[in-house]
Amino acid sequence: MAAITLSKLNKHYGSLFHAVKDVDLEIADREFVALVGPSGCGKSTTLRMIAGLEDITSGDIRIGERIVNHLPPRDRDIAMVFQNYALYQHMSVYDNLAFGLRNKKTSEAEIKAAIDRAAGMLGLHGMLQRKPKQLSGGQQQRVALGRCIVRNPQVFLFDEPLSNLDAKLRAQMRIEIKRLHAQIPTTSVFVTHDQVEAMTLGDRVVIMREGRIQQIGTPLAVYGKPANKFVAGFIGAPAMNFIDVAVHNEAGATAVEAAGLRLTVSAPDARALAAYGGRHVILGVRPEHLVLGEGAPGAGFDARVEVVEQLGSEILLETRVGSHGVTVARVAAETAIARGDQIRLSAQLGRLHFFDPETELPVRA
Repeated sequence: MAAITLSKLNKHYGSLFHAVKDVDLEIADREFVALVGPSGCGKSTTLRMIAGLEDITSGDIRIGERIVNHLPPRDRDIAMVFQNYALYQHMSVYDNLAFGLRNKKTSEAEIKAAIDRAAGMLGLHGMLQRKPKQLSGGQQQRVALGRCIVRNPQVFLFDEPLSNLDAKLRAQMRIEIKRLHAQIPTTSVFVTHDQVEAMTLGDRVVIMREGRIQQIGTPLAVYGKPANKFVAGFIGAPAMNFIDVAVHNEAGATAVEAAGLRLTVSAPDARALAAYGGRHVILGVRPEHLVLGEGAPGAGFDARVEVVEQLGSEILLETRVGSHGVTVARVAAETAIARGDQIRLSAQLGRLHFFDPETELPVRA
């Protein structure tokens, strides 16, 4: 096993595009880290540089005790799972699993033992003589995982491996990968654009935007204390609501106001907003931190329901508050509510977020 260290990592494509910008990241031995961000943020390029599939413009990559900048992929002791499975269609599942080991001149007895172990973990014993085209997408992805397991590498690299699967299979494969990491705690880097995958799989989550790391932390840390407005809006489903509000510091209380909205903030938020009296900030509130009804004093506001999304286990309400746009609230599935209803919503005052409108950094005490 091995730790991974990225130091001032950069990738330029010619003089026009700077894809990865001064990335510093330390991944501990046996840690599972998820790189997440929108398309084009540099996460897959970073992964491919770790794998040796992309040249490094500047910086260093260390796997274990070795700097691997100029080592070819085969010498880095890594295994990679791709989005498109990358299986040999003319070979059986057994031969796909054995291919890398045979190239390393491993004995057939050792190959059989390694495949038996991997097949047992992944439920592949009944498929070993089939060809990939005879398997479902989820089964093919399990074969791709098995091909990595039999090699027993220092590092697993996952490049959006679940993107081609339907929603149910994706959920199943997330559980499969989580279970495998518990059984084989190998240092792992998982790239995805899906923040649910990142949050459920990663010991830590690395959020990227335009080639730069925005925040590194545990799933709960990046959810509860986002480093900036981008992270706050990217992490969480549905996304955080943002409202431009004015700050009013009054005797004994601080309130934020927008058209149709006035909230009296908590004491910690009042201290944080003390320097913003008479100015505007961006209020952030997650849908799950809005509740139907009056709530605490100074927490309620009126809204008109514009869209009702019945999801079975819950309802998402898209509402209009005053004239400043749509606010999404999450309510219980049995709530009787319809489009056009006038409702009263209340914010959980201790769960509000505030951001400086110029820097987009959080306003905290």
